[in-house]
Amino acid sequence: MISRNVLIMGAAGRDFHNFNVFFRDNENYNVVAFTATQIPNIVGRIYPPELAGKLYPKGIKIYEESELVDLIHKLKVNEVVFSYSDVPFEYVMTKASIVNAAGVSFRLLGAAETMIKSTKPVVSVLAVRTGSGKSQTSRKIVTLLQNAGKKVVAIRHPMPYGDLVKQKVQRYAAFSDLDKYECTIEEREEYEPHVARGGVIYAGVDYEAILREAEKEADIILWDGGNNDMSFYQSDLTFTVVDPHRPGHEMRYYPGNTSLRLADAVIINKIDSASPEGIEEVKKNIHNVNPTAVVIDAASPITVDKPELISGKRVLVVEDGPTLTHGEMKYGAGTVISQKLGAKEIVDPRPFTVKSITETFQKYPNIGILLPAMGYGDDQIKDLEETINKTDCDSVVIGTPIDLGRILKINKPSTRVMYELQEVGANTLESVLKSKGLL
Repeated sequence: MISRNVLIMGAAGRDFHNFNVFFRDNENYNVVAFTATQIPNIVGRIYPPELAGKLYPKGIKIYEESELVDLIHKLKVNEVVFSYSDVPFEYVMTKASIVNAAGVSFRLLGAAETMIKSTKPVVSVLAVRTGSGKSQTSRKIVTLLQNAGKKVVAIRHPMPYGDLVKQKVQRYAAFSDLDKYECTIEEREEYEPHVARGGVIYAGVDYEAILREAEKEADIILWDGGNNDMSFYQSDLTFTVVDPHRPGHEMRYYPGNTSLRLADAVIINKIDSASPEGIEEVKKNIHNVNPTAVVIDAASPITVDKPELISGKRVLVVEDGPTLTHGEMKYGAGTVISQKLGAKEIVDPRPFTVKSITETFQKYPNIGILLPAMGYGDDQIKDLEETINKTDCDSVVIGTPIDLGRILKINKPSTRVMYELQEVGANTLESVLKSKGLL
């Protein structure tokens, strides 16, 4: 049988997973390239032979997505597989049109083709957009299960920005593990909250190998999804978080709309700060596409450790990076609490940015006057630190899931924003877990 030449479009996450579970040992296909976007420092690397398997003794090269059409012709591609997330439907179909016009097929792999079966019960937490509130949902579910005497091991959506071979399977159970694996800010934001609560979280590149290791110490697996992606694992219970601050996005983003349709329970988060109209639109859309899902209303009350550093002050607000960039949010928890506590001014960081942070604002011009906590490597972390320290402000409001003060030397007073999930009404995470026999 003649194999089909395949190019996988990705962003160093879902693309590697799709390759591992569907293409790696499949002699019907020949994967000739990956392309990369969204994430810096991926282009020019090789998906290594140690992970690529016996069919790919030289590994597979990763190219810039802008070379897509040239690669289709140069590498005699027959099929392009789109494998990244948190993008609008129009974006996906534009890519499909480009690929089809180049003469080849465009494909989206389905849930059943890419989900791995676990020997343990799996609870998946998904979201329709980056920044919806999935992380605090995951934290609360872990706490509920632990309080019931369950040994819970979380597995996080991939963020393989370093040495892919070394990152094949990673286990985090102590703060020292974050340093051991040389975590970026983005990785720390997802792993550290679990570790801080005494939990264990796995991540890496090969998600079947990761699952088999996690199963050895778990009663229940929690899939902590990212980037509004589908779960990598067959789930016994799926929660999907929607964001009424971005009403309608649950209907027109890929694969967030898929994640909404897969949900057993949908959490409408941030009802304490969203408009009634936004909440109502989201509820209507949930009913239209997934009428049997349990709907949980939830708030994310925001607190700060040093409110006096906000009231009447000129503040620099640092928010979660991906939420502001491809998540397209115009504000986050740091903005909300700064306005609530009467900050004199939210200072525009753009006159003070340096190097890669300047480039981030050029790539995402709609960020506005907030500073995204970009940190996809040591150089970018240094650029973020320099930008914060150069900014003319009284204090810094840290709205990221981790304390940036642990990894940055900030030369001015700072206060940290915290937020947890708080259900409102009869339907709760606990009631849904009980209904599935998991509590």
